Amino acid sequence: MLPGVGVFGTGSTARVLVPLLKAEGFEVHALWGRSEEEACCLAKELGIPFHTSRSDDVLLHQDVDLVCIYIPPSMTRQIAVKALGIGKNVVCEKAATAVDSFKMVTAARYYPQLLSIMGNTLRFLPAFVTMRKLLVEGYIGELQVCDVRVYGPSLLDQSYGWTCEELMGGGGLHTVGSTIIDLLSYLTGARAHRVHGLLRTFVQQNGLIRGIRHVTSDDFCFFQMLMGGSGSSGVCCTVTLNFNMPGSFVHEVMVVGSTGRLVARGTELYGQRNGSKGEELLLGDSGWVGPEVKEMPLPHLHGLSSMVKALRQSFQAHEERRSWARGPVAMAPTFEDGLYVQTVVEAVKRSSCNGEWECVEIMSQEPDPNHNLCEALQRNKN
Repeated sequence: MLPGVGVFGTGSTARVLVPLLKAEGFEVHALWGRSEEEACCLAKELGIPFHTSRSDDVLLHQDVDLVCIYIPPSMTRQIAVKALGIGKNVVCEKAATAVDSFKMVTAARYYPQLLSIMGNTLRFLPAFVTMRKLLVEGYIGELQVCDVRVYGPSLLDQSYGWTCEELMGGGGLHTVGSTIIDLLSYLTGARAHRVHGLLRTFVQQNGLIRGIRHVTSDDFCFFQMLMGGSGSSGVCCTVTLNFNMPGSFVHEVMVVGSTGRLVARGTELYGQRNGSKGEELLLGDSGWVGPEVKEMPLPHLHGLSSMVKALRQSFQAHEERRSWARGPVAMAPTFEDGLYVQTVVEAVKRSSCNGEWECVEIMSQEPDPNHNLCEALQRNKN
């Protein structure tokens, strides 16, 4: 039986997600927005019977058993942890910090019977599902290098908000880079142990953001990751993100091995073995039959659609609304994966500040919020 859904957010993802959920048979019972006006407007547009700007009204709604959270990263942890505590299944976007991610992991471990997955839809894109399968089958031999390029227009909102603030989770590294970090872990079956990066903010003001306000989030990012083995072994990854590019969106992921390469361009997958004359198309673009969505690139749009289909398969196999099967959503990133990704993001930021390679050390316990105060008191005592 499919659970009733409550959606947090009124942005472009929520606008796309709700019709996709309804198309797969889910009933969307409630919508949360940061203001009553935002929530009311989108609820009327999408035909959602209940809207509110109070988070508890959605979380405690008797018909809501699955919560989808697509809100600013600084607010994600609070809603996700509370939803799990109330007994709701959760699909959510990334948190703002590694500490927030760790708190989400703790909650997910405490309620293992509930669904708790991150909303990185690229894992569900057929091109990457096929790429991972071919990597396992040895299409390119021993994996050596991953190279990713993502180019597109500005990620900034029309008015000053969280997308402009690095500390609130804005910027290309946090918004897009995090999905790439997770995707590369999914494709390679490995995690980064050292990273090096460079972040820049080329557009600090524009026609709509000016005066005393300045953009602090990055619009250009380049970083390298060493994944898997130590020393000269393991996989070398390079990622370039540039959001100062007018024109068509570019999303290319290439993996190179000892006997060939695979490359996903947009939603299509190509391959070439050593010695062959050219690339072969391994998976074409199946086309998008839904409404056109300019705000969401096609790889993410197709991936979101595939994720919703997997959610339907996961829940419909059970009579109880909150019960789910792990198989259909086994490829989805867990909250543990979200913590890893956020740890890598923060390591890249540190590297950009100090110009050095940084180790990726995943948090095993929540840091003491009074740690600095305790150190200062100890120094004064001595």
